[in-house]
Amino acid sequence: VQLQASGGGLVQAGGSLRLSCAASGFHFSINTMDWYRQGPGKERELVATISSGGTTNYKDSVKGRFTISRDNIKRNLYLQMNGLKPEDTALYYCHLKRGIDFWGQGTQVTVSS
Repeated sequence: VQLQASGGGLVQAGGSLRLSCAASGFHFSINTMDWYRQGPGKERELVATISSGGTTNYKDSVKGRFTISRDNIKRNLYLQMNGLKPEDTALYYCHLKRGIDFWGQGTQVTVSS
């Protein structure tokens, strides 16, 4: 299993970023996928989940601002982040659970005030 996240960067508050995660080594389309994040001095937390059928769930603080999506043909997972806030600053990881947890390497998102 390989999960390669990209798309992070430095953005001003109110700005947008789109994270991507390229997946390989497993049957992507039948698996639920997640985005997690870990801010400075904080524990890793679940941000958004998308099932194989496209059902989505979000952490309350990102509802209405973030959108998780997937492209099963390209084997990519996405996180569109709008209205970014300084508290969204974190290392963002794509995640797969197949008995054990698989993590991408993370992509840094920094939101300046």
